[in-house]
Amino acid sequence: MKCIIIDDEPLAIDLLMEYCQKLDFVELEGTFTNPLEAISIIKEKKVDLIFCDIEMPQINGIDFISSLDNTPMFIFTTAYSQYAVEGFNLNAIDYLVKPIPYNRFIKAISRAKEVMGYKRPVEPQNVFPSHGEGTKSSEYIFVKAEYESVKINLNDLQYIQGLKDYLKIHVQGTNKAILTLMSFKEIMEKLPAHQFLRVHKSFVVNISCIKTVQRNRIVINDVRIPIGESYKANFFDILNL
Repeated sequence: MKCIIIDDEPLAIDLLMEYCQKLDFVELEGTFTNPLEAISIIKEKKVDLIFCDIEMPQINGIDFISSLDNTPMFIFTTAYSQYAVEGFNLNAIDYLVKPIPYNRFIKAISRAKEVMGYKRPVEPQNVFPSHGEGTKSSEYIFVKAEYESVKINLNDLQYIQGLKDYLKIHVQGTNKAILTLMSFKEIMEKLPAHQFLRVHKSFVVNISCIKTVQRNRIVINDVRIPIGESYKANFFDILNL
C-alpha cells in the first residue's frame, strides 16, 4: 500500500513515519508540510492512501482532499474532533485525533487495507457486481423488495432498521422505506465498512448522514436513533468523540 503523509507539524509526521515503518505492507512514498507540493506525487505515483492533517496554513485539509481528482483513500489526522462528521461526509477511511496512539493507527490502516482489498478491477461484461465481492467499492447496491430488485445509491441510504425477519431501509428523497427479507449480516456484506456502522442491535447508520450525536442517540434527518450499550464504545472510538 503506497502512502504519503501531509502535515504542517514535523513531529506529527515523524510519529506517523515511525508507525508506517513498522508495517511491511506499507510503502511510504513521501512526506509533505505543504499539501500543494503533494499533488504531483499523488498523480504520478498512484498513491493508495493519504494521511492528511486538517488545520494547515496553506490550505484546509478537507478543502485539499475535496479538490483532488480520482481521490485516493484518505485518513484525516487532526487535533480537532469537531471535524469528524465533515470528514466522514467525504468518505474518509478514518479520522484520527492527535496525539495518535499506535493501536488507533493500526485500527485505521487495517480498515484501509480491507477497503483496498475490495477495489478489484471489474470485467467489462460484469454490469452488476456479484454479491459480497464488487459491491464494497460500488456506489450502489441491489436489494430484493417484494418481486423486484431495487437499486439503492449508497450515499442516499441513511439508515437501516431491523424488524424481526425484515430490514427497513430508509433512503433520502423517498417517503416510503424499502422492506427487504434480509439479515443484518447479509446487508453488511454488501456495504462498505468505512461508511456504514452497526450502532444498535436494530440499527445500522450511514456515518456521512449523521447530523448530530447526543449522549445515547444519533440524529439523522430529525430521526433519533439509539446507540446500544454494547456498540457505544466502538462508535465513539471510530468518530473520535
